[in-house]
Amino acid sequence: MDNYIVSARKYRPSTFKSVVGQKALTQTLKNAIDSHKLAHAYLFCGPRGVGKTSCARIFAKTINCLHPTETGEACNECESCKAFNEQRSYNIMELDAASNNSVEDIRTLIDQVRIPPQIGKYKVFIIDEVHMLSAAAFNAFLKTLEEPPHHAIFVLATTEKHKLLPTILSRCQIYDFQRITTADITEHLQYVASQEGLSTETEALNIIANKADGGMRDALSIFDQVVSFTGGNITYKAVIENLNVLDYEYYFKLVDSFLNNDVSQALMVFKKIRDNGLEAQYFVSGLSNHFRDLLVSKDPVTLPLLEVGPSVAQRYGEQAARCSQQFLYKAMELSNRCDLDYRISSNKQFLVELMLIQICQITITATEESPSPKNPPLQKLTPVTNIQPAVTPPQTTIAQAKPVSPEPNAVLSGITSPSPSKESPHAPNLQINQKIENPVHKAPTPPRISIKLGGQAQEEEQQAQAPQVILNTPFTQEQLQTSWLHFTETISTEVALVNTMRSSLPYMLDQTRFEVAVENKMQVELLNNRGTELMEFLKQELRNNQITMQTKINEKGESQKIFGPKELFQHMAEKNSSLKDLADTFGLEMA
Repeated sequence: MDNYIVSARKYRPSTFKSVVGQKALTQTLKNAIDSHKLAHAYLFCGPRGVGKTSCARIFAKTINCLHPTETGEACNECESCKAFNEQRSYNIMELDAASNNSVEDIRTLIDQVRIPPQIGKYKVFIIDEVHMLSAAAFNAFLKTLEEPPHHAIFVLATTEKHKLLPTILSRCQIYDFQRITTADITEHLQYVASQEGLSTETEALNIIANKADGGMRDALSIFDQVVSFTGGNITYKAVIENLNVLDYEYYFKLVDSFLNNDVSQALMVFKKIRDNGLEAQYFVSGLSNHFRDLLVSKDPVTLPLLEVGPSVAQRYGEQAARCSQQFLYKAMELSNRCDLDYRISSNKQFLVELMLIQICQITITATEESPSPKNPPLQKLTPVTNIQPAVTPPQTTIAQAKPVSPEPNAVLSGITSPSPSKESPHAPNLQINQKIENPVHKAPTPPRISIKLGGQAQEEEQQAQAPQVILNTPFTQEQLQTSWLHFTETISTEVALVNTMRSSLPYMLDQTRFEVAVENKMQVELLNNRGTELMEFLKQELRNNQITMQTKINEKGESQKIFGPKELFQHMAEKNSSLKDLADTFGLEMA
């Protein structure tokens, strides 16, 4: 039985040309070798599986080659190359810093540095995962790294450059390896499949490439797994089944139901996804990515950002043509908010279903909604109009110049009083039963206003000298706390304020007042500094401009003090002596 070698080792790059996705770095190294301008220390950093250690080995092999080719590659025929290929070369030494991170290990390395190479010009020391060295080991290594012998070259490799000391970074030439693109990974997988005599589908290889997240080693490992599952015939359906990846078809069906406002169909698709055993959070994350892919498909400029196969890209383009940008923006916002709230939600299934229902309602216009039988429909208002307010508050009677079809919802964002116009005696009157603060009986040259239909007001052009309509929509404590947490998403960079607001949720005192209990004065100042912005946000979200906030500082031990049974009885007995007399009379004792 032949020894099986995994693809990640079998197809490991052996020349600079065979390195995938790092053309700029490999060309730089080849030019340095050709011009004989080699540094004494290099630092290769970047994500996992992108070729850092492989490039270090190729570099060490090439600089010691006795007869390099015209293209700057190793010849693989000289004694130095043969020794490297047979893993018996003494000119290349690899050290795993994860298991050799002490000062004694560095001292042993320093002793080996002094020995010149037997064959070739240079002795190369490759230290992998160099960030794992201890602080003492780094300090012991500094002097040798800065001034090594002329025959010694160090190549350090790490995935976490930020953990290295600045003194180490300053002594090295730094090469940042980039993530390998999906297209490059797919192309290399096709090459491997052709070498192994396997049949593949492009869409299947795209799924593997996306799953690898920019790492070629991960992609080859997943490739071997899929080959074992399929027996050599790598199809799209087999890949998504083996990797537990949600099919594109589900997302396309969901978007179709969103555009058709079909809530039932959307919920049934989600039920089928749950029945297949897929985690709901992965579904929400995938749905957000689907909306993102639809958005980039609408513009030819951003089309290269779509990392899918040709057939799927065509379907994205067809569906994106039926989606408006406003719909995609709102859908991305709702799905992202659901993804953020998923971990803290106690009813995760309901949270996802609510998100699906909200997305289904995006494209529903106000004209499609049926008016309430108790409330007669209001007359539709033109987008920009001039309205004559009545002299007598608190009710304002507005005569509309032109009767139009009725609409259930129309929001008036401001009131102006232009010169009166002639009106028909049969023209309907629009009554606005809203309380008006500080009514103005005489307003010189009032500004024009903007009125938006469908239940949402546009920005006012001017608000000076205009009366304000009072909004007093009732709300619950749960709605208040939800809006409170939504505000933290807008100030995610202010960590102290976000932590304060998440740990101190508001509690309603009455219909318009709520209280926030914090721990210290600093937290009070944090809230007060953003008080105006916070209140404006809450008033807008809750559609109530009468709410007020007050803060208090918890007394020491108010929330931390916990009474046991005996302490609770003693505390109650101090306030009521009858309890103590009762216990003494019957000989009661607290267990």
